Amino acid sequence: MTKYIFVTGGVVSGLGKGITAASLGRLLKARGLKVAAQKLDPYINVDPGTMSPYQHGEVYVTEDGAETDLDLGHYERFIDEDLNKYSNLTTGKVYWNVLNKERRGEYLGSTVQVIPHITNEIKEFVYSVGRKTGADVVITEIGGTIGDIESQPFIEAVRQISLEIGRENSLFIHVTLVPYLHGSEEHKSKPTQHSVKELQGMGINPNIIVLRCDQPLEESIFQKIALFCNVKPDCVIENITLPDLYEAPLMLERSRFSEVVCRELGLSVPQPDLAEWKEMVERIKAAGARRVEIGLVGKYVGLHDAYLSVAEALRHAGFHLGAHVGIRWIDSEEITPDTAESMLSGLDGILVPGGFGSRGIEGMILAARYARENGLPYFGICLGMQIAVIEYARNAAGIAGANSGEFDEQCADKVIDFMPGQSDDIDKGGTLRLGACPCVIAPGTTMERCYGRREISERHRHRYEFNNVYRKALTDAGLTLSGMSPDGRLVETVELSGRPFFVGVQYHPEFKSRPNRPHPLFLGFIEAAIGTSEERQA
Repeated sequence: MTKYIFVTGGVVSGLGKGITAASLGRLLKARGLKVAAQKLDPYINVDPGTMSPYQHGEVYVTEDGAETDLDLGHYERFIDEDLNKYSNLTTGKVYWNVLNKERRGEYLGSTVQVIPHITNEIKEFVYSVGRKTGADVVITEIGGTIGDIESQPFIEAVRQISLEIGRENSLFIHVTLVPYLHGSEEHKSKPTQHSVKELQGMGINPNIIVLRCDQPLEESIFQKIALFCNVKPDCVIENITLPDLYEAPLMLERSRFSEVVCRELGLSVPQPDLAEWKEMVERIKAAGARRVEIGLVGKYVGLHDAYLSVAEALRHAGFHLGAHVGIRWIDSEEITPDTAESMLSGLDGILVPGGFGSRGIEGMILAARYARENGLPYFGICLGMQIAVIEYARNAAGIAGANSGEFDEQCADKVIDFMPGQSDDIDKGGTLRLGACPCVIAPGTTMERCYGRREISERHRHRYEFNNVYRKALTDAGLTLSGMSPDGRLVETVELSGRPFFVGVQYHPEFKSRPNRPHPLFLGFIEAAIGTSEERQA
């Protein structure tokens, strides 16, 4: 029978519940178990797809095209399993589903209530992950903080699940903050005690308490929390803030985290094989003999989580190549013809990531031009590819008024636009080109050199496309259309093939990068950036 683990958080938000859940997933997988993970988010948006990145960080896209919370990126990077549309549920989606069922008469005239209808919808979603994946263990993180009004239906639903499947098949892990008071030079356990009391008042007794702290805890703290929170002494686990998040599974396992979890769930499994993970962490620590600086030119750089997967993918490539990748966060709105040189000089490579809307676009175009004219490695992702096309059309192909239909509907030369058959008279949510799509790579290109094969599949999240009317003009001017959809209808990637690396891709390769298996395009980009750095120092 599938075992279910529920991870909640208390005292404050942002404690790293996602990293704790992801680390546990990696540890259980290392013990030979099949693990699935999911996130329950209390906000009323149907999904994060229409939310500003400043609100909730990046939108993470799964293989089957679900727009999800960024914590799913942590799950995939740590557990190395592709997640799906059953991996993220919001309050908005729950009510959407329930109200649609009510309109169809599926409740046979019943008064629709939070209990049982809302909680049943949540429970069915949680159970569906176990059924769809055939997982031995499903780890479910509940967003928000215990005590929030929004998360109460989720807490009630998982309480009912535990009752239905039995405590031997369910486990509750509560992540809390243990603050350190510098005035009295001591850690305080009282916030944890109050958080657990709040959780117990909702009918849930946590089996394991994970204590987030910046400094090692005294033994007395473990004893006090075990006693007052009614858990076994070895079920109080220390979670110290680390310089690198990929050390988290190893740090937690030093407290026998996965061993305690398996014992409490009655799982008889081998010791975890963490050799590969340990080797990767050692490689991370050793990286730094070579250093490169990448300029990430975006419009949401005020919140680095808006580009979380991109930043992680850059670092993954750096680990693999023995280099420390420094990121210079550059606000594209601040790049002008007068500031471009001072803002972009000294970089070893420029990356323009995805985004929507016209704000900051001209600064991105200036960054792409700077990279092209100064021989810098350039990597354009989604919007970044469209920027490269617009820049090349304007400044290399002589199409001075080139633009995107997204930024200027009246533009005469829309080198980026809707494809025939698309309509702009549609809702914003869930109507993008989403999820995995195939791509055929042209021979003799940078793309083929990086991937080492001719057919690939990558995840998309966009609406506008390369306008095929301009294929000949741009290729005649020297732009290579290096990747196409199998039917030849959609341009998926462009490049300047004579450069070490100047590539734009319509998809999001960052979603498939793993710390122990970097994405080939990020590897190619960082390798070229290392070359640029070494040339500058020579």
